[in-house]
Amino acid sequence: MSNKPTDNKPELSETRRTFIKQSAAVWGSTMLAGFGAPSIVMAQSTKLETTKAKLGFIALSDAAPLFVADEKGFFKKHGMTDVEVLKQSSWGTTRDNLVLGSAGNGIDGAHILTPMPYLLTTGAITTNNIPVPMVILCRLNLDGQGISVSNEYKDLKVGTNATEFKAALAAKKGAGKPVSAAMTFPGGTHDLWIRYWMAAGGIDPNSNVSTIVVPPPQMVANMKVGSMDAFCVGEPWNLQLIHQKIGYTAVTTGELWNNHPEKALGLRADYVKANPNATKAILKAVMEAQMFCDDPANKDEVAKICSQRRWINAPVGDIIERMKGQFDYGTGRMEDNSKHLMKYWNNQASYPFQSHDLWFITENQRWGYLPSKLDTNALIKKVNREDIWRAAAKELGVAAKDIPASTSRGIEKFFDGKVFDPKNPKAYLDSLTIKAMKS
Repeated sequence: MSNKPTDNKPELSETRRTFIKQSAAVWGSTMLAGFGAPSIVMAQSTKLETTKAKLGFIALSDAAPLFVADEKGFFKKHGMTDVEVLKQSSWGTTRDNLVLGSAGNGIDGAHILTPMPYLLTTGAITTNNIPVPMVILCRLNLDGQGISVSNEYKDLKVGTNATEFKAALAAKKGAGKPVSAAMTFPGGTHDLWIRYWMAAGGIDPNSNVSTIVVPPPQMVANMKVGSMDAFCVGEPWNLQLIHQKIGYTAVTTGELWNNHPEKALGLRADYVKANPNATKAILKAVMEAQMFCDDPANKDEVAKICSQRRWINAPVGDIIERMKGQFDYGTGRMEDNSKHLMKYWNNQASYPFQSHDLWFITENQRWGYLPSKLDTNALIKKVNREDIWRAAAKELGVAAKDIPASTSRGIEKFFDGKVFDPKNPKAYLDSLTIKAMKS
């Protein structure tokens, strides 16, 4: 299939048309520089407790809503004139700076792997297991990650089914050579995707391979020197691997679970408690940026913003193709207009379904990162603040049809036939053969 960009641009969503129409009616034709539609200048109905926030990010294209909110002035438009969006070198650094908080020269919140606010809140990933209560305000994106394999296995053309890859790894290990799979943080989304994929193919990620941690921007360089046989990471690093002829994409994570949740916007709970109005202002700015990112007319600009040194610091060519849904897998397989492209706002991407958080917690229990005995409902209600999202959506004039009626997206189905019913996570766990649960 052709991977050439199309010039056909679908009409704006009803949400965005309503959004622009309402703002134009109220605020006239005020224009935001570079944004070819009336700006949505929202009057502050209540006073902001602060105009400051420090938000961290990792160099990944799913952090684009934070880049856009900064570059296009959305934070300032909602009264948050002193928001700093700060690059973090790794997810471990993000964790450490969230533990410190801005008062300790750290950060107040971040573009973050969805499970991390739960791992922080429970103290599972902190020094001495001291809890650092966190809040999830929105999901930043759906889909858009990839599992890539070294060119050492190019003849196999590894895909969704990892069975042949299992045999190749076993042969290599049997010859006395190390085999490893890299992800970005223990218990994080990339760790869970690659574990799920390997386990579905009969590969035990705890005994058949060494599962190692590598920060996203360092994945390609490490694959180049032979540090791993496969890795899971977000874009643009999977496509950059192909462009540098080091490896290829075996599977996109959307092929494992279509429209799966990915990153989140997380804030320290103490910041949210002290600054409820400022928190909502930050969220509204990010939601508006998500709409901007998913408008086809803005994709080129968003890719250029992402490519800047202060953000991802990668060539636009490594970013734009998959952002537009054009997938070159590096094996001769080409997909145009893939349904597995990253979504920032479409398909209710922004809303933080509590049922999705339950899946992430359940998978962390599967692999022993969280105890099997855990009051998951109480934990989710503490961390997931979808109520703030709903309030922000209402103030932004989001169409009622774009606001989920339930906190659950219902039963989820995976590529291997497994089913996750949020009403019965135990049945899901019982259906999984490979796991490493702790009491």
